[in-house]
Amino acid sequence: MLYKYILKPVLFLFDPEFVHDLFVSIGELCGKFWITRKLINWVYGYHEGCKHGRSCTYNRHVSKIVDGIKYRTPVLLSAGFDYNGRLTQILPCIGFGGEEIGSVTAHTCKGNPKPRLTRLPKSQSIIVNKGLKNDGVDVIIARLKKVKHDFVWGISIARTNDECSADIKAGIEDYVYSFKRLNEEDVGDYYTINISCPNAFGGEAFTTPELLTQLLARLVVIPCKKPIYIKMPINLEWNQFNDLLKVIDFYKLQGVVIGNLNKDYSMLADPSDAPDQYVGGLSGLPCRQLSTDLIKKTRQTYGKRFTIIGVGGIMSAEDAREKFEAGADLVQLISGMIFDGPSLVAKVAGAGALINEK
Repeated sequence: MLYKYILKPVLFLFDPEFVHDLFVSIGELCGKFWITRKLINWVYGYHEGCKHGRSCTYNRHVSKIVDGIKYRTPVLLSAGFDYNGRLTQILPCIGFGGEEIGSVTAHTCKGNPKPRLTRLPKSQSIIVNKGLKNDGVDVIIARLKKVKHDFVWGISIARTNDECSADIKAGIEDYVYSFKRLNEEDVGDYYTINISCPNAFGGEAFTTPELLTQLLARLVVIPCKKPIYIKMPINLEWNQFNDLLKVIDFYKLQGVVIGNLNKDYSMLADPSDAPDQYVGGLSGLPCRQLSTDLIKKTRQTYGKRFTIIGVGGIMSAEDAREKFEAGADLVQLISGMIFDGPSLVAKVAGAGALINEK
């Protein structure tokens, strides 16, 4: 209530990237002190076995093991928020079972020209045009190695957003460098190969079976003991999407993250929100149905072959429940937390527990 009706209206008066950077700085600071971690956990954490009675969502056991990794709750912070790995100490206190850091790239990315984020409140969406802004894989590795590791870290890997990496061969080498360095330093509990970022120089080059084959053929020969997932586009027809899944299956990767931003502005709830020209992908509500449908078809087609992490349009616990019922093992979110507040995370965790009990 405090966030939704008092804090959010004030925050939404300011530039969204400024607010994002402010909250990352505050979150990083709060994560350094046990008293602030304790206080935030008391307010927002998922508290199993609370005293509200057996019917209370928070009484349910929510921890889950996926691909050998134990998650305290089945909800993760999606890639794109903590892209420099600065919030690892505070996120467990909000009810997250893990986070996906990044996307990280081989070289530092300054991002696309501003504005890189644009709120669309009537459509419960954000236009995201960050352009893979991050400090670069080596800086992020050094930062994470200084942090006590008691929280699940996924690392999302993309190619550097510049003209030099736009060439296919150079782009593959960019992925290879980041993937190799993370494995050499043993940083991260799982890795997601982001082939579907719509905001980078050269676009989504590796979302064809031919080029994805070239990329994965290079990555799978690098020694790796961690699960590997692919971040999937959601604007493909099922036949095209399935062609990518066949490649992923061939190379024996563990799973998929379904999926990335929506590039179809016609799917906005309020058409007046759409800009005159394409300036970035849509997060939030416009992703919900596309993502859920692809999760369901993937699970129906491949059974338990793939681990599926569902992301896109989780604006409520009910939205998360739909993802779990469609076949997601875990879910990720960002926009729902921005529009509804941090308390959404615990509600989503409870939704996962209800599915587990069926």
